[in-house]
Amino acid sequence: MKRVLHLSDLHYGKDRADLEEPLLDTIHQLQPDLVAISGDFTQRARRRQFARARAFLDRLQVPWLAVPGNHDTPLDNLWVRLTKPWQRYRQAIHEELEPVYQDEGMVVVGINTVNRFAWQRGRLSDRRVTRACRAFLDDDPRARLVMLHHPLQHGPEVEKRLMRGADEALQALAGCGAQIVLSGHLHNTIIAPFRAWPELLFVQAGTCLSSRVRGETNMFNLLDLWGDQVRVQSWGAIDGVFDARETWSYRLDGGHWQRV
Repeated sequence: MKRVLHLSDLHYGKDRADLEEPLLDTIHQLQPDLVAISGDFTQRARRRQFARARAFLDRLQVPWLAVPGNHDTPLDNLWVRLTKPWQRYRQAIHEELEPVYQDEGMVVVGINTVNRFAWQRGRLSDRRVTRACRAFLDDDPRARLVMLHHPLQHGPEVEKRLMRGADEALQALAGCGAQIVLSGHLHNTIIAPFRAWPELLFVQAGTCLSSRVRGETNMFNLLDLWGDQVRVQSWGAIDGVFDARETWSYRLDGGHWQRV
């Protein structure tokens, strides 16, 4: 079995500092094989906010993988956003914007969906999706995950526009053997197969530290992966302590995810 702890939307600069220590303690207790962070480390991409994010990462005692979010490029400094959008992220977090993690039980591929020209709405090109698909080998028995910041599906309650290229990306990812898609951005938890592509499981994380919550407390997801099955457990902060909230179990049946 492999265990992935999925964080998103830390938003240092608009964060609940009182939850940082409980979050780190919980991560340590759960002992994941990988911490996957789907972007928005900062609120305004300022150097001091990135410094706090880096200090958080340095306290993790397990491997981690991250992609940037739209808040990790400057909103209020147009020149920097257009000419050097990733400079501060690369200096503080990681040089690689689309990292890949592999071990004997899983492959996790990061995709950068941030669009410097449209700060809020993401963009996903065919080139980025093709690159991600190259990490998945034919008949690979390992769990195959993709992580990006912007979700590839919106519900009717979401007012934000869906990322450009989302529909095409779903079709391509389903066709190349991806199984699970991790994302964030909207600050709420969703665990379900994609409506049009049930070959892919949609795992969206809420915000683990931001003070800007949307209909739920601060949350993260814990994934246990084995064979053709996954168990996803949401964890939420109550009175300053993270506890398990709800559990979803899915199995691949005929190539489609079915809840069990």
